[in-house]
Amino acid sequence: MRSRRRIVLTVMGLLLVAGLAMKPPSADIRILAHSADDSAPSRMQAGVNIGLLAVSLLVTWSSKRLRD
Repeated sequence: MRSRRRIVLTVMGLLLVAGLAMKPPSADIRILAHSADDSAPSRMQAGVNIGLLAVSLLVTWSSKRLRD
C-alpha cells in the first residue's frame, strides 16, 4: 500500500514539474471585419449586424421568460 502511494505521489510530482516547465498557451484572436482588398471597413454593415444580433438575443431571452 505504501509503495503504491509513493508511486502515485511521484507521478503527480513529475506531472506538476512538467506542467510548470511548459510554456503557457497563448491565443491570437483576430476579428477580420473586412476583406483585404477593401480600402475601408464596412462599419455600417458591422453596426447593422450587431443590432440584429442584439434584437435576436432580446427576442430569444424575452420569449423564454414569457413562457415560464
